[in-house]
Amino acid sequence: MPVIPKILVFAGSIRSGAFSIRTADAATKELALQGADVTRISLGDYTLPLVDQDLEKQYGVPENAVKLARQIASHDGFLIASPEYNASIPPLLKNALDWISRVRKDAGRPFKPYDGKVAALCSSSDGNFAGVRGLYHLRAVLMACHVEVITPQCSVARASEAFDDDGQFRDERLRHQMETVCHTLIERTAMLSTRIEP
Repeated sequence: MPVIPKILVFAGSIRSGAFSIRTADAATKELALQGADVTRISLGDYTLPLVDQDLEKQYGVPENAVKLARQIASHDGFLIASPEYNASIPPLLKNALDWISRVRKDAGRPFKPYDGKVAALCSSSDGNFAGVRGLYHLRAVLMACHVEVITPQCSVARASEAFDDDGQFRDERLRHQMETVCHTLIERTAMLSTRIEP
């Protein structure tokens, strides 16, 4: 029986009307169409303080970081749709990824939520660069955490005009990019599945 990959999807922004949220929604629909078991979350449901080793020493890793780490660990892979802040990663997203990397134990047992995971990256911007500059840094951060990041990515330029009323891409080229990203992610996660069921 073929493996049905479990894919987690989230945006790197929680701003109302954020283009990255619309991009994450488009990815969620495409992954489901291609047969993945998709979970869509918002980082807004996992409020975290700034990474602070003094805070961690005093109180431990925040519970929301542990919850996020469990979400990563219980899926075969994940897709991030990120905006670009000053040609780099938005602070909300970087902070969440860094906290997850601090989760070393769960219920007293060794825990490495990123190990064996596969990620896909998307970006969006109202400019012509489509947020792609931030993905270079995001890719490097994830690879440093031992996540395999697939090569295809989908970057949405002039995002205020990119979506129709149903949340689909107006441009055929973008639709094809997203299809390719999702297909590659599903194929690779099915091959390497190491998820830990909660």
